[in-house]
Amino acid sequence: MVGEGNIKAEDLNLCFEKLKMEGRVMITDWKDIPMELLLQILALADDQTVITASGVCRGWRDAACLGLTRLSLSWCTKNMNCLVLSLAPKFTRLQTLILRQDHKPQLQDNAVESIANFCHDLQVLDLSKSFKLSDRSLYALAHGCPNLTKLNISGCSAFSDIALEYLVGFCQKLEVLNLCGCVRSASDRALQAIGRYCSQLQSLNLGWCEDVSDVGVMSLAHGCPDLRTVDLCGCVLISDDSVIALANRCPHLQSLDLYYCKNITDRAMYSLAQGLVKNKPAAMWESRKATNDEEGLRTLNISQCTALTPSAVQAVCDSFPALHTCSGRHSLIISGCLNLTSVHCACAVQAHRTANAFPHSAH
Repeated sequence: MVGEGNIKAEDLNLCFEKLKMEGRVMITDWKDIPMELLLQILALADDQTVITASGVCRGWRDAACLGLTRLSLSWCTKNMNCLVLSLAPKFTRLQTLILRQDHKPQLQDNAVESIANFCHDLQVLDLSKSFKLSDRSLYALAHGCPNLTKLNISGCSAFSDIALEYLVGFCQKLEVLNLCGCVRSASDRALQAIGRYCSQLQSLNLGWCEDVSDVGVMSLAHGCPDLRTVDLCGCVLISDDSVIALANRCPHLQSLDLYYCKNITDRAMYSLAQGLVKNKPAAMWESRKATNDEEGLRTLNISQCTALTPSAVQAVCDSFPALHTCSGRHSLIISGCLNLTSVHCACAVQAHRTANAFPHSAH
């Protein structure tokens, strides 16, 4: 695959010698390099080099267009919009496109529309921090890229919930969706649409989407039973009802972020602790505890959830062996909850017992 750098230089030499021995190579100019060899050369190159090579001649352009399925333009700090407009009609086989903008936002709706018009095989798209984009982009993607499985529009604050609702109605194969900071689009109305259309969704980031309430999260839990990762940090309106719905309806949940969700109480914690037990046969539950496999919570962030008590959080920790409070393995995050300092994972307790088993040397 072009641009992945998975071919060694010595392999190119062997390929070149083999082609010469077979009498298939008569190179008098750059354009004479066989497609087979050129594809392997381009596989060693980074994205910038591949783009440059595609402008050398028609043969090189055809090779790049044929082999390129993944492209990142995040390195482009100037004229990204123009670059996308020129590349989209050529690189029509793209499956992954990273357009994250960590500097000055450049991407505009006409570039996204060009992507939607030409890159119909696109599965992974990162448009994070594209502050200039409007609903036009989401409408274009809905029609042109229905095979999207991963979409990152975090920080795209101009999108509306109506446009997002329209998008998910067409892009029903979504498995990963990042809406962090999308304060206008991530509403209960949009979440209800996601729950209605995106049954394959596994990961959803709703960080700092302050208008999200229990209505939206409960719709998600009912419509997306395969959810594995849910980030609700800063969703200040949600209560125990959201967590209970996730615990009861999403048996594969592995990561839950509730940072600064101050309405969360012990009721939610006990529901998490008991939810997997209710949703799994007893034999499977015991097997999971014994083998410590990937089922069950592996990360839980309850920082600043100051209404929680040690007994409720300890119940969650005891139910999921993959949750750790011990040094270097923190996956149960309780920053800002001074009343939870007594909560410890099983290995931390064991380490404490081991340390106390050895007599201290006399002073």
